[in-house]
Amino acid sequence: MTATTSAKTHAFQAEVKQLLHLMIHSLYSNKEIFLRELISNAADACDKLRFEAIKNPELLADDPDLGITITLDAEKATVQIEDNGIGMSRDEVIENLGTIARSGTREFLDKMSGDEKRDAALIGQFGVGFYSAFIVAETVEVDTRRAGDDTAVLWRSNGDGEYTLDDGSRTTRGTTITLHLREDDKGFSESHRIRYTVQKYSDHIAVPVKLVGEGENGEVTIDTVNQSSALWRRAKSEISDEQYNEFYTYVSNDSEAPLARSHNRVEGKTEYTSLLYVPSRRTFDLWDREKARGVKLFVKRVFIMDEAQAMLPNYLRFIRGVIDADDLPLNVSREILQSDRTVDSIRAGSTKKVLGMLSTLSKDKDKYQTFWDAFGMVLKEGIMEDHANAEAIAKLLRFASTKSEGDAQSVSLADYVERQEDKDAPIYYLLADSLSAGRKSAYLEGLLAKGHEVLILTEPLDEWLVAHLTQFEDKPLRSAAHGEAEEAKDDESKDDDGLNEQYRDTSARMASILKDQVSDVRVSKRLVNSVSCLVAPEGELGDHVKRMLRDAGHEIPTEQKVLEINPTHPMVIRLANLEDKEQFKEW
Repeated sequence: MTATTSAKTHAFQAEVKQLLHLMIHSLYSNKEIFLRELISNAADACDKLRFEAIKNPELLADDPDLGITITLDAEKATVQIEDNGIGMSRDEVIENLGTIARSGTREFLDKMSGDEKRDAALIGQFGVGFYSAFIVAETVEVDTRRAGDDTAVLWRSNGDGEYTLDDGSRTTRGTTITLHLREDDKGFSESHRIRYTVQKYSDHIAVPVKLVGEGENGEVTIDTVNQSSALWRRAKSEISDEQYNEFYTYVSNDSEAPLARSHNRVEGKTEYTSLLYVPSRRTFDLWDREKARGVKLFVKRVFIMDEAQAMLPNYLRFIRGVIDADDLPLNVSREILQSDRTVDSIRAGSTKKVLGMLSTLSKDKDKYQTFWDAFGMVLKEGIMEDHANAEAIAKLLRFASTKSEGDAQSVSLADYVERQEDKDAPIYYLLADSLSAGRKSAYLEGLLAKGHEVLILTEPLDEWLVAHLTQFEDKPLRSAAHGEAEEAKDDESKDDDGLNEQYRDTSARMASILKDQVSDVRVSKRLVNSVSCLVAPEGELGDHVKRMLRDAGHEIPTEQKVLEINPTHPMVIRLANLEDKEQFKEW
Protein backbone atom coordinates (compact mmCIF):
# COMPACT_ATOMS: atom_id res chain seq x y z
CA MET A 1 0.00 0.00 0.00
CA THR A 2 1.45 3.37 -1.02
CA ALA A 3 0.94 6.43 1.24
CA THR A 4 -0.19 9.56 -0.53
CA THR A 5 -0.24 13.15 0.70
CA SER A 6 -1.85 16.20 -0.82
CA ALA A 7 0.00 19.54 -0.81
CA LYS A 8 -1.87 22.78 -0.30
CA THR A 9 -0.64 26.29 -0.93
CA HIS A 10 -1.08 28.85 1.84
CA ALA A 11 -0.57 32.60 1.69
CA PHE A 12 1.75 34.29 4.17
CA GLN A 13 -0.11 36.18 6.87
CA ALA A 14 1.03 39.68 7.83
CA GLU A 15 0.38 41.55 11.06
CA VAL A 16 -0.06 44.96 9.44
CA LYS A 17 0.31 46.99 12.63
CA GLN A 18 3.59 45.27 13.50
CA LEU A 19 4.83 45.53 9.91
CA LEU A 20 4.16 49.28 9.89
CA HIS A 21 5.94 49.64 13.22
CA LEU A 22 9.02 47.89 11.85
CA MET A 23 9.03 50.03 8.71
CA ILE A 24 8.62 53.27 10.64
CA HIS A 25 11.14 52.57 13.38
CA SER A 26 13.69 50.24 11.76
CA LEU A 27 13.90 51.06 8.05
CA TYR A 28 15.48 54.52 8.15
CA SER A 29 18.49 55.65 10.16
CA ASN A 30 17.88 59.42 9.86
CA LYS A 31 14.55 61.04 10.66
CA GLU A 32 15.07 63.78 8.08
CA ILE A 33 14.79 61.13 5.36
CA PHE A 34 11.00 61.51 5.50
CA LEU A 35 11.23 64.85 3.70
CA ARG A 36 13.37 63.40 0.90
CA GLU A 37 10.84 60.62 0.38
CA LEU A 38 7.77 62.87 0.36
CA ILE A 39 9.41 65.42 -1.96
CA SER A 40 10.46 62.57 -4.26
CA ASN A 41 6.89 61.32 -4.35
CA ALA A 42 5.64 64.85 -5.11
CA ALA A 43 8.22 65.23 -7.90
CA ASP A 44 7.10 61.86 -9.28
CA ALA A 45 3.51 63.10 -9.31
CA CYS A 46 4.57 66.16 -11.33
CA ASP A 47 6.43 63.95 -13.80
CA LYS A 48 3.45 61.62 -14.17
CA LEU A 49 1.27 64.62 -15.03
CA ARG A 50 3.81 65.88 -17.53
CA PHE A 51 3.78 62.51 -19.33
CA GLU A 52 0.01 62.11 -19.28
CA ALA A 53 -0.38 65.68 -20.56
CA ILE A 54 1.53 64.73 -23.73
CA LYS A 55 -1.55 62.76 -24.80
CA ASN A 56 -4.07 64.92 -22.93
CA PRO A 57 -2.83 68.56 -22.78
CA GLU A 58 -6.00 69.70 -21.01
CA LEU A 59 -4.75 68.08 -17.78
CA LEU A 60 -1.97 70.66 -17.56
CA ALA A 61 -3.61 73.66 -19.22
CA ASP A 62 -5.11 75.40 -16.17
CA ASP A 63 -1.84 75.29 -14.10
CA PRO A 64 1.19 74.58 -16.29
CA ASP A 65 3.90 75.57 -13.75
CA LEU A 66 4.61 72.39 -11.80
CA GLY A 67 6.09 72.68 -8.34
CA ILE A 68 6.13 71.70 -4.66
CA THR A 69 5.23 73.96 -1.73
CA ILE A 70 6.09 73.32 1.92
CA THR A 71 4.12 75.18 4.57
CA LEU A 72 5.10 75.14 8.24
CA ASP A 73 3.04 75.94 11.31
CA ALA A 74 5.09 75.96 14.49
CA GLU A 75 2.07 76.60 16.74
CA LYS A 76 0.13 73.63 15.40
CA ALA A 77 3.37 71.63 14.91
CA THR A 78 2.52 70.69 11.34
CA VAL A 79 4.43 70.29 8.09
CA GLN A 80 2.45 70.45 4.86
CA ILE A 81 3.88 69.26 1.51
CA GLU A 82 1.75 70.22 -1.47
CA ASP A 83 2.21 69.53 -5.17
CA ASN A 84 0.15 70.27 -8.28
CA GLY A 85 0.98 66.99 -9.95
CA ILE A 86 -1.22 64.16 -11.15
CA GLY A 87 -3.03 63.55 -7.85
CA MET A 88 -4.93 60.35 -7.03
CA SER A 89 -8.46 59.10 -7.38
CA ARG A 90 -10.24 57.29 -4.51
CA ASP A 91 -9.35 53.90 -6.03
CA GLU A 92 -5.70 54.93 -6.48
CA VAL A 93 -5.53 56.11 -2.86
CA ILE A 94 -6.77 52.72 -1.69
CA GLU A 95 -4.37 50.91 -4.00
CA ASN A 96 -1.28 53.06 -3.34
CA LEU A 97 -1.66 54.17 0.28
CA GLY A 98 -3.78 51.32 1.54
CA THR A 99 -1.44 48.62 0.26
CA ILE A 100 2.04 48.51 1.78
CA ALA A 101 4.92 48.08 -0.67
CA ARG A 102 2.77 48.78 -3.71
CA SER A 103 4.44 51.44 -5.82
CA GLY A 104 2.27 53.56 -8.10
CA THR A 105 5.48 54.87 -9.69
CA ARG A 106 6.71 51.36 -10.45
CA GLU A 107 3.36 50.47 -12.05
CA PHE A 108 3.40 53.73 -14.02
CA LEU A 109 6.88 53.00 -15.33
CA ASP A 110 5.97 49.45 -16.28
CA LYS A 111 3.28 50.81 -18.60
CA MET A 112 5.73 53.09 -20.43
CA SER A 113 7.55 52.37 -23.64
CA GLY A 114 11.36 52.21 -23.74
CA ASP A 115 11.87 55.83 -24.84
CA GLU A 116 9.33 57.21 -22.39
CA LYS A 117 10.83 55.25 -19.52
CA ARG A 118 14.31 56.52 -20.35
CA ASP A 119 13.10 60.12 -20.23
CA ALA A 120 11.24 59.76 -16.94
CA ALA A 121 12.81 61.17 -13.79
CA LEU A 122 10.80 58.95 -11.45
CA ILE A 123 12.64 57.40 -8.56
CA GLY A 124 10.01 55.66 -6.40
CA GLN A 125 10.16 51.90 -6.74
CA PHE A 126 9.39 50.18 -3.44
CA GLY A 127 6.11 51.75 -2.37
CA VAL A 128 7.26 52.32 1.20
CA GLY A 129 8.75 55.84 1.11
CA PHE A 130 5.43 57.49 1.98
CA TYR A 131 5.26 55.65 5.30
CA SER A 132 8.51 57.31 6.43
CA ALA A 133 6.22 60.25 7.32
CA PHE A 134 5.26 58.34 10.47
CA ILE A 135 8.85 58.59 11.72
CA VAL A 136 8.09 62.16 12.77
CA ALA A 137 4.29 62.37 12.57
CA GLU A 138 1.70 60.88 14.90
CA THR A 139 -1.00 61.50 12.30
CA VAL A 140 -0.75 61.90 8.52
CA GLU A 141 -3.46 63.35 6.29
CA VAL A 142 -3.45 63.14 2.48
CA ASP A 143 -5.88 65.41 0.62
CA THR A 144 -5.67 64.59 -3.09
CA ARG A 145 -7.54 65.18 -6.32
CA ARG A 146 -6.69 63.49 -9.57
CA ALA A 147 -6.20 65.62 -12.67
CA GLY A 148 -9.43 65.53 -14.65
CA ASP A 149 -11.58 64.45 -11.64
CA ASP A 150 -14.28 66.59 -10.02
CA THR A 151 -13.85 65.41 -6.44
CA ALA A 152 -11.06 65.05 -3.90
CA VAL A 153 -10.46 62.35 -1.30
CA LEU A 154 -8.99 62.62 2.20
CA TRP A 155 -6.88 59.76 3.60
CA ARG A 156 -6.00 59.82 7.30
CA SER A 157 -4.01 57.44 9.51
CA ASN A 158 -1.97 57.38 12.72
CA GLY A 159 0.19 54.50 11.49
CA ASP A 160 -1.37 51.81 13.67
CA GLY A 161 -2.50 49.63 10.76
CA GLU A 162 -5.79 51.36 9.93
CA TYR A 163 -6.83 54.38 7.87
CA THR A 164 -9.98 56.34 7.10
CA LEU A 165 -11.28 57.76 3.83
CA ASP A 166 -13.45 60.84 3.52
CA ASP A 167 -14.24 63.56 1.01
CA GLY A 168 -11.29 65.90 0.47
CA SER A 169 -11.25 69.69 0.31
CA ARG A 170 -8.89 70.26 -2.63
CA THR A 171 -10.48 72.25 -5.46
CA THR A 172 -7.58 71.78 -7.88
CA ARG A 173 -5.54 68.81 -9.02
CA GLY A 174 -2.61 67.57 -6.91
CA THR A 175 -1.89 66.34 -3.39
CA THR A 176 -1.47 67.96 0.04
CA ILE A 177 0.18 65.86 2.75
CA THR A 178 -0.14 67.22 6.29
CA LEU A 179 2.06 65.81 9.04
CA HIS A 180 1.00 66.37 12.64
CA LEU A 181 4.39 66.12 14.31
CA ARG A 182 5.21 64.10 17.39
CA GLU A 183 6.25 66.01 20.49
CA ASP A 184 9.93 65.05 20.09
CA ASP A 185 9.98 66.07 16.42
CA LYS A 186 8.38 69.51 16.52
CA GLY A 187 11.73 70.93 15.45
CA PHE A 188 10.83 69.95 11.88
CA SER A 189 8.30 72.80 11.85
CA GLU A 190 11.24 75.26 11.95
CA SER A 191 12.08 76.75 8.56
CA HIS A 192 15.88 76.60 8.90
CA ARG A 193 15.77 72.84 9.48
CA ILE A 194 13.46 72.20 6.54
CA ARG A 195 15.51 74.49 4.31
CA TYR A 196 18.72 72.61 5.17
CA THR A 197 17.12 69.20 4.58
CA VAL A 198 15.63 70.20 1.21
CA GLN A 199 18.96 71.59 0.03
CA LYS A 200 20.76 68.46 1.19
CA TYR A 201 18.53 65.85 -0.46
CA SER A 202 16.37 67.58 -3.07
CA ASP A 203 18.41 70.52 -4.30
CA HIS A 204 18.58 69.23 -7.88
CA ILE A 205 15.17 67.68 -8.54
CA ALA A 206 13.54 68.99 -11.69
CA VAL A 207 10.74 70.97 -10.05
CA PRO A 208 11.07 73.97 -7.70
CA VAL A 209 10.49 73.48 -3.98
CA LYS A 210 9.05 76.57 -2.31
CA LEU A 211 8.99 77.22 1.42
CA VAL A 212 6.21 79.32 2.91
CA GLY A 213 7.41 81.21 5.95
CA GLU A 214 6.86 84.28 8.05
CA GLY A 215 8.89 87.45 7.56
CA GLU A 216 10.18 89.89 10.19
CA ASN A 217 6.94 91.92 10.16
CA GLY A 218 4.65 88.92 10.20
CA GLU A 219 4.05 88.90 6.45
CA VAL A 220 3.99 85.64 4.53
CA THR A 221 7.15 84.91 2.53
CA ILE A 222 7.61 82.33 -0.21
CA ASP A 223 11.16 81.33 -1.10
CA THR A 224 12.41 78.77 -3.60
CA VAL A 225 14.87 76.73 -1.55
CA ASN A 226 16.28 74.36 -4.15
CA GLN A 227 18.19 74.93 -7.39
CA SER A 228 15.64 72.80 -9.30
CA SER A 229 18.28 72.06 -11.92
CA ALA A 230 21.10 69.53 -12.09
CA LEU A 231 24.06 71.04 -13.90
CA TRP A 232 25.48 67.62 -14.66
CA ARG A 233 22.32 66.73 -16.58
CA ARG A 234 22.81 69.58 -19.04
CA ALA A 235 24.76 69.36 -22.29
CA LYS A 236 28.44 70.32 -22.07
CA SER A 237 27.94 73.00 -24.71
CA GLU A 238 25.47 74.77 -22.43
CA ILE A 239 27.87 75.02 -19.45
CA SER A 240 30.63 77.60 -19.12
CA ASP A 241 33.95 77.05 -17.34
CA GLU A 242 32.80 79.47 -14.67
CA GLN A 243 29.64 77.42 -14.05
CA TYR A 244 31.66 74.20 -13.88
CA ASN A 245 34.00 75.79 -11.32
CA GLU A 246 31.11 77.18 -9.28
CA PHE A 247 29.60 73.72 -9.11
CA TYR A 248 32.96 72.29 -8.05
CA THR A 249 33.02 74.75 -5.15
CA TYR A 250 29.50 73.62 -4.24
CA VAL A 251 30.33 69.89 -4.13
CA SER A 252 33.82 70.19 -2.63
CA ASN A 253 33.78 73.28 -0.39
CA ASP A 254 37.13 74.10 -2.02
CA SER A 255 37.67 77.71 -3.06
CA GLU A 256 40.52 76.87 -5.45
CA ALA A 257 39.73 75.89 -9.04
CA PRO A 258 40.11 72.19 -9.90
CA LEU A 259 42.99 70.95 -12.04
CA ALA A 260 40.73 68.96 -14.39
CA ARG A 261 37.19 67.70 -14.89
CA SER A 262 35.38 64.94 -16.76
CA HIS A 263 31.69 65.25 -17.69
CA ASN A 264 30.11 62.18 -19.29
CA ARG A 265 26.75 60.65 -20.06
CA VAL A 266 26.82 56.85 -20.41
CA GLU A 267 23.95 55.09 -22.16
CA GLY A 268 23.22 51.43 -22.82
CA LYS A 269 22.48 48.64 -20.36
CA THR A 270 23.73 50.85 -17.54
CA GLU A 271 22.82 54.52 -17.80
CA TYR A 272 24.34 57.23 -15.64
CA THR A 273 25.87 60.69 -15.73
CA SER A 274 29.12 61.62 -14.01
CA LEU A 275 30.77 64.98 -13.40
CA LEU A 276 34.12 64.37 -11.73
CA TYR A 277 36.86 66.79 -10.71
CA VAL A 278 40.55 66.57 -9.77
CA PRO A 279 41.25 69.02 -6.92
CA SER A 280 44.39 71.12 -6.85
CA ARG A 281 45.15 70.50 -3.20
CA ARG A 282 44.70 67.68 -0.72
CA THR A 283 42.28 67.64 2.19
CA PHE A 284 43.45 67.09 5.76
CA ASP A 285 41.73 63.69 5.93
CA LEU A 286 43.19 62.29 2.71
CA TRP A 287 45.06 59.54 4.55
CA ASP A 288 41.94 58.33 6.35
CA ARG A 289 40.88 55.43 4.14
CA GLU A 290 37.64 55.01 6.09
CA LYS A 291 36.55 58.61 5.57
CA ALA A 292 33.58 59.43 3.33
CA ARG A 293 34.56 59.85 -0.31
CA GLY A 294 34.20 63.06 -2.23
CA VAL A 295 31.74 61.71 -4.83
CA LYS A 296 28.05 62.31 -4.14
CA LEU A 297 25.60 59.68 -5.36
CA PHE A 298 22.23 60.63 -6.87
CA VAL A 299 19.45 58.60 -8.44
CA LYS A 300 17.49 60.65 -10.96
CA ARG A 301 18.65 63.91 -9.34
CA VAL A 302 17.67 62.86 -5.82
CA PHE A 303 20.60 62.81 -3.40
CA ILE A 304 21.23 59.38 -1.90
CA MET A 305 24.57 59.48 -0.09
CA ASP A 306 27.98 61.10 0.31
CA GLU A 307 29.69 57.87 1.26
CA ALA A 308 29.50 56.30 -2.19
CA GLN A 309 32.37 53.88 -1.51
CA ALA A 310 31.37 51.50 -4.27
CA MET A 311 31.40 54.13 -7.02
CA LEU A 312 35.19 54.64 -7.15
CA PRO A 313 38.08 52.60 -5.73
CA ASN A 314 39.78 53.76 -2.55
CA TYR A 315 42.93 55.01 -4.27
CA LEU A 316 40.80 57.61 -6.10
CA ARG A 317 39.27 58.96 -2.90
CA PHE A 318 40.57 62.45 -3.68
CA ILE A 319 38.17 62.81 -6.65
CA ARG A 320 35.22 65.15 -6.14
CA GLY A 321 31.92 65.37 -8.04
CA VAL A 322 28.65 63.55 -8.61
CA ILE A 323 27.42 60.32 -10.14
CA ASP A 324 23.74 60.28 -11.04
CA ALA A 325 22.36 56.88 -12.02
CA ASP A 326 19.04 56.13 -13.65
CA ASP A 327 18.64 53.04 -11.52
CA LEU A 328 20.63 51.47 -8.70
CA PRO A 329 20.23 48.42 -6.42
CA LEU A 330 19.55 50.40 -3.25
CA ASN A 331 18.13 48.82 -0.14
CA VAL A 332 14.53 49.65 0.72
CA SER A 333 15.48 52.72 2.76
CA ARG A 334 17.68 53.93 -0.13
CA GLU A 335 20.50 54.51 2.36
CA ILE A 336 22.69 51.50 1.52
CA LEU A 337 24.11 50.70 -1.90
CA GLN A 338 24.00 47.01 -2.71
CA SER A 339 26.63 45.40 -4.91
CA ASP A 340 25.62 44.01 -8.29
CA ARG A 341 26.56 44.25 -11.97
CA THR A 342 25.13 47.77 -12.31
CA VAL A 343 27.32 49.08 -9.51
CA ASP A 344 30.34 47.19 -10.85
CA SER A 345 29.74 48.65 -14.32
CA ILE A 346 29.48 52.22 -13.02
CA ARG A 347 32.58 51.74 -10.87
CA ALA A 348 34.63 50.33 -13.77
CA GLY A 349 33.47 53.03 -16.18
CA SER A 350 34.06 55.87 -13.73
CA THR A 351 37.50 54.56 -12.83
CA LYS A 352 38.56 54.48 -16.48
CA LYS A 353 37.21 58.03 -16.95
CA VAL A 354 39.27 59.30 -14.02
CA LEU A 355 42.44 57.57 -15.21
CA GLY A 356 41.84 58.98 -18.69
CA MET A 357 41.35 62.44 -17.21
CA LEU A 358 44.67 62.10 -15.34
CA SER A 359 46.39 60.89 -18.50
CA THR A 360 45.21 64.00 -20.33
CA LEU A 361 46.27 66.17 -17.39
CA SER A 362 49.76 64.63 -17.47
CA LYS A 363 50.42 66.34 -20.81
CA ASP A 364 50.56 69.63 -18.89
CA LYS A 365 53.72 69.04 -16.83
CA ASP A 366 53.21 71.93 -14.43
CA LYS A 367 49.61 71.05 -13.60
CA TYR A 368 50.42 67.36 -13.32
CA GLN A 369 53.30 68.10 -10.99
CA THR A 370 50.85 69.96 -8.75
CA PHE A 371 48.57 66.93 -8.86
CA TRP A 372 51.38 64.48 -8.18
CA ASP A 373 52.76 66.42 -5.23
CA ALA A 374 49.28 66.40 -3.67
CA PHE A 375 47.95 62.94 -4.55
CA GLY A 376 50.79 60.82 -5.94
CA MET A 377 51.16 58.77 -2.77
CA VAL A 378 47.46 57.85 -2.87
CA LEU A 379 47.50 56.98 -6.56
CA LYS A 380 50.34 54.52 -5.92
CA GLU A 381 47.91 52.45 -3.84
CA GLY A 382 46.17 51.59 -7.11
CA ILE A 383 49.06 49.40 -8.24
CA MET A 384 48.36 47.12 -5.29
CA GLU A 385 44.56 47.39 -5.34
CA ASP A 386 43.50 47.58 -8.99
CA HIS A 387 45.22 44.93 -11.08
CA ALA A 388 42.86 45.51 -14.01
CA ASN A 389 44.10 49.10 -14.40
CA ALA A 390 47.68 48.61 -13.17
CA GLU A 391 49.16 49.37 -16.60
CA ALA A 392 47.26 52.66 -16.92
CA ILE A 393 48.21 53.64 -13.36
CA ALA A 394 51.88 52.79 -13.98
CA LYS A 395 51.97 55.32 -16.82
CA LEU A 396 50.80 57.99 -14.37
CA LEU A 397 53.48 57.34 -11.74
CA ARG A 398 56.29 59.83 -11.23
CA PHE A 399 59.69 59.39 -9.55
CA ALA A 400 62.87 61.23 -8.71
CA SER A 401 66.00 59.79 -10.35
CA THR A 402 69.71 60.24 -10.70
CA LYS A 403 69.05 62.36 -13.79
CA SER A 404 66.14 64.46 -12.49
CA GLU A 405 66.66 67.97 -11.23
CA GLY A 406 66.04 69.02 -7.65
CA ASP A 407 63.73 67.10 -5.31
CA ALA A 408 60.70 66.86 -7.60
CA GLN A 409 59.27 63.48 -8.52
CA SER A 410 58.88 64.22 -12.20
CA VAL A 411 60.25 61.20 -14.11
CA SER A 412 57.70 58.83 -15.64
CA LEU A 413 58.52 55.24 -16.47
CA ALA A 414 57.96 56.11 -20.14
CA ASP A 415 60.54 58.93 -19.85
CA TYR A 416 63.01 56.51 -18.29
CA VAL A 417 62.58 53.88 -21.00
CA GLU A 418 62.74 56.45 -23.81
CA ARG A 419 66.16 57.78 -22.79
CA GLN A 420 67.76 54.41 -22.05
CA GLU A 421 70.85 53.91 -24.21
CA ASP A 422 70.90 50.19 -23.56
CA LYS A 423 67.43 49.13 -24.66
CA ASP A 424 67.95 45.63 -23.22
CA ALA A 425 68.69 46.90 -19.73
CA PRO A 426 66.05 46.70 -17.00
CA ILE A 427 64.58 49.66 -15.13
CA TYR A 428 66.82 50.23 -12.12
CA TYR A 429 65.55 51.64 -8.85
CA LEU A 430 66.88 52.16 -5.34
CA LEU A 431 64.89 52.35 -2.12
CA ALA A 432 66.42 54.98 0.14
CA ASP A 433 65.61 57.00 3.27
CA SER A 434 66.09 60.27 1.39
CA LEU A 435 66.81 61.53 -2.11
CA SER A 436 70.20 62.83 -1.03
CA ALA A 437 71.19 59.53 0.56
CA GLY A 438 69.98 57.61 -2.48
CA ARG A 439 71.98 59.65 -4.95
CA LYS A 440 75.14 59.17 -2.85
CA SER A 441 74.60 55.46 -2.31
CA ALA A 442 77.45 53.07 -3.01
CA TYR A 443 74.95 50.74 -4.68
CA LEU A 444 74.76 53.09 -7.66
CA GLU A 445 78.46 53.48 -8.40
CA GLY A 446 78.76 50.78 -10.99
CA LEU A 447 75.45 51.60 -12.69
CA LEU A 448 76.26 55.31 -12.90
CA ALA A 449 79.72 54.54 -14.24
CA LYS A 450 78.08 52.69 -17.09
CA GLY A 451 75.61 55.53 -17.78
CA HIS A 452 72.46 53.95 -16.34
CA GLU A 453 69.73 56.08 -14.80
CA VAL A 454 68.36 54.92 -11.44
CA LEU A 455 64.99 55.82 -9.93
CA ILE A 456 65.25 56.90 -6.28
CA LEU A 457 62.26 55.76 -4.21
CA THR A 458 62.02 57.38 -0.79
CA GLU A 459 58.42 56.90 0.41
CA PRO A 460 57.36 54.03 2.72
CA LEU A 461 54.76 52.84 0.21
CA ASP A 462 57.37 52.45 -2.53
CA GLU A 463 58.55 49.09 -1.28
CA TRP A 464 55.04 47.68 -1.62
CA LEU A 465 54.79 49.38 -5.00
CA VAL A 466 57.82 47.65 -6.54
CA ALA A 467 56.71 44.34 -5.02
CA HIS A 468 53.58 44.55 -7.21
CA LEU A 469 54.89 46.54 -10.17
CA THR A 470 57.46 44.06 -11.42
CA GLN A 471 57.66 45.29 -15.02
CA PHE A 472 56.72 48.13 -17.34
CA GLU A 473 56.34 47.67 -21.10
CA ASP A 474 57.94 44.20 -20.80
CA LYS A 475 60.95 45.65 -18.98
CA PRO A 476 61.60 44.23 -15.51
CA LEU A 477 62.16 46.55 -12.56
CA ARG A 478 65.37 45.66 -10.73
CA SER A 479 66.69 46.90 -7.42
CA ALA A 480 70.21 48.35 -7.45
CA ALA A 481 70.69 47.08 -3.91
CA HIS A 482 69.61 43.46 -4.29
CA GLY A 483 71.17 40.36 -5.73
CA GLU A 484 73.97 40.21 -8.31
CA ALA A 485 74.82 43.56 -9.89
CA GLU A 486 75.47 44.23 -13.54
CA GLU A 487 79.14 44.37 -14.42
CA ALA A 488 80.17 48.00 -14.41
CA LYS A 489 83.94 48.11 -14.73
CA ASP A 490 86.09 47.58 -17.76
CA ASP A 491 86.61 44.05 -18.92
CA GLU A 492 90.38 43.92 -18.25
CA SER A 493 89.92 44.27 -14.50
CA LYS A 494 87.36 41.52 -14.55
CA ASP A 495 89.24 39.09 -16.75
CA ASP A 496 92.48 39.05 -14.77
CA ASP A 497 92.40 35.44 -13.53
CA GLY A 498 95.16 36.04 -11.03
CA LEU A 499 93.38 39.02 -9.50
CA ASN A 500 90.06 37.20 -9.36
CA GLU A 501 91.73 34.15 -7.82
CA GLN A 502 93.48 36.32 -5.25
CA TYR A 503 90.26 38.01 -4.17
CA ARG A 504 88.29 34.82 -4.21
CA ASP A 505 90.72 33.59 -1.59
CA THR A 506 90.38 36.87 0.34
CA SER A 507 86.60 36.64 0.13
CA ALA A 508 86.66 33.07 1.43
CA ARG A 509 88.88 34.07 4.39
CA MET A 510 86.58 36.97 5.23
CA ALA A 511 83.45 34.81 4.93
CA SER A 512 84.93 32.30 7.37
CA ILE A 513 85.55 35.01 9.99
CA LEU A 514 82.16 36.79 9.41
CA LYS A 515 80.08 33.63 9.08
CA ASP A 516 77.77 34.65 11.95
CA GLN A 517 77.17 38.14 10.51
CA VAL A 518 76.88 37.78 6.71
CA SER A 519 75.69 35.02 4.44
CA ASP A 520 78.60 35.39 2.00
CA VAL A 521 81.48 37.62 0.92
CA ARG A 522 82.09 38.21 -2.77
CA VAL A 523 83.95 40.48 -5.17
CA SER A 524 81.68 43.34 -6.16
CA LYS A 525 80.71 44.27 -9.68
CA ARG A 526 78.82 47.37 -8.56
CA LEU A 527 81.44 49.30 -6.54
CA VAL A 528 83.77 51.90 -8.08
CA ASN A 529 84.85 54.21 -5.24
CA SER A 530 83.52 52.66 -2.04
CA VAL A 531 85.36 49.91 -0.21
CA SER A 532 82.36 47.65 0.44
CA CYS A 533 78.60 47.37 0.80
CA LEU A 534 75.99 45.03 2.25
CA VAL A 535 73.60 43.56 -0.31
CA ALA A 536 70.20 42.02 0.47
CA PRO A 537 69.35 38.77 -1.30
CA GLU A 538 66.70 38.82 -4.03
CA GLY A 539 63.17 38.75 -2.62
CA GLU A 540 64.06 39.93 0.88
CA LEU A 541 61.78 42.49 2.51
CA GLY A 542 63.26 45.96 2.46
CA ASP A 543 64.13 48.01 5.52
CA HIS A 544 61.05 50.28 5.16
CA VAL A 545 58.64 47.35 5.20
CA LYS A 546 60.49 45.65 8.06
CA ARG A 547 60.26 48.79 10.16
CA MET A 548 56.51 49.17 9.45
CA LEU A 549 55.85 45.51 10.30
CA ARG A 550 57.89 45.73 13.51
CA ASP A 551 56.04 48.92 14.49
CA ALA A 552 52.81 46.99 13.98
CA GLY A 553 54.01 44.33 16.44
CA HIS A 554 55.11 41.64 13.96
CA GLU A 555 58.23 39.57 14.55
CA ILE A 556 60.53 39.78 11.54
CA PRO A 557 63.34 37.23 11.27
CA THR A 558 66.77 38.70 10.62
CA GLU A 559 68.19 37.69 7.26
CA GLN A 560 71.93 37.86 6.78
CA LYS A 561 73.14 39.97 3.88
CA VAL A 562 76.01 39.52 1.43
CA LEU A 563 79.17 41.60 1.95
CA GLU A 564 80.61 42.84 -1.37
CA ILE A 565 84.16 44.16 -1.52
CA ASN A 566 85.81 46.41 -4.10
CA PRO A 567 89.03 44.71 -5.34
CA THR A 568 90.45 47.99 -6.63
CA HIS A 569 90.14 49.86 -3.34
CA PRO A 570 93.49 50.40 -1.48
CA MET A 571 92.04 49.06 1.78
CA VAL A 572 90.95 45.80 0.17
CA ILE A 573 94.28 45.48 -1.62
CA ARG A 574 96.08 45.99 1.72
CA LEU A 575 93.80 43.47 3.39
CA ALA A 576 94.46 40.88 0.69
CA ASN A 577 98.22 41.17 1.30
CA LEU A 578 97.97 40.61 5.06
CA GLU A 579 99.40 37.19 5.90
CA ASP A 580 99.08 37.48 9.68
CA LYS A 581 95.82 35.66 10.52
CA GLU A 582 95.14 37.57 13.72
CA GLN A 583 95.79 40.92 12.08
CA PHE A 584 93.56 39.90 9.14
CA LYS A 585 90.82 38.93 11.57
CA GLU A 586 91.14 42.27 13.40
CA TRP A 587 90.90 44.19 10.12
